[in-house]
Amino acid sequence: QLQLVESGGGLVQPGGSLGLSCTTSEITLGYYAIGWFRQAPGKEREGVSCISSSGGDTYYADSVKGRFTISRDNAKNTVYLQMNNLKPEDTAKYYCTASDSFSLCVSHPALYDNWGQGTQVTVSS
Repeated sequence: QLQLVESGGGLVQPGGSLGLSCTTSEITLGYYAIGWFRQAPGKEREGVSCISSSGGDTYYADSVKGRFTISRDNAKNTVYLQMNNLKPEDTAKYYCTASDSFSLCVSHPALYDNWGQGTQVTVSS
């Protein structure tokens, strides 16, 4: 079953930056909208950002708008999430997903059956 591979997480101080990557060898990501979810301990998984297959449309949750930037390089079959001005509340495991629909991309985690290992982001001084 399809699983995307997330990487790039780590420990960073508040105000710092991290760049996450999402890729796979199983499908051509360029045919799909790619979304990022995150899940903090004791909290539900929430949608963070999504980018359309062409890259022409993007979505950001209010909590990350202006700080996170999603982008994609279809030639490299990779989607990126650049996270700047990180806050302790950004601490979570981050997951990426592939969707046929940009509008549904990060609407609800229940839309997805398979999740990768995720990558841990910890923001702490």
